[in-house]
Amino acid sequence: MDFMFDQLWNRKRFRRLNILDDFNREGLAIDVNFSLPRVRVVRSLNQVIAWRGKPAMIHVGNGPEYVSGTLTEWAMKHHITLSFIQHGKFQQNAYIERYNWTVRNEWLGAHIFHSTQEVQDHATKWLWT
Repeated sequence: MDFMFDQLWNRKRFRRLNILDDFNREGLAIDVNFSLPRVRVVRSLNQVIAWRGKPAMIHVGNGPEYVSGTLTEWAMKHHITLSFIQHGKFQQNAYIERYNWTVRNEWLGAHIFHSTQEVQDHATKWLWT
């Protein structure tokens, strides 16, 4: 999983949490909002698990949202290993980086969005196609 930043038509920045299945190279979730706190990340992960089952490991960066106590506790409770990439070594998370590039170039950069709900709706439709 990885976070991305972008902006609406009025230059207000928003975040996206992309969750990808590395093995199948399939997008599982894109969560969009101005703020994606740890509780929301955990909620998104719980929704993915309810839909697709529990992974043995989640590959993540080293940002503050990944090393938080909330995510660590959640992972321990569910017996999921958090695998952190080395700082500055984005190639260690190559699948999600490629996925982020595809999201940006296939639909995000091709549209002007007026609300985070509009982005979320587009992301959901794109995931299902």
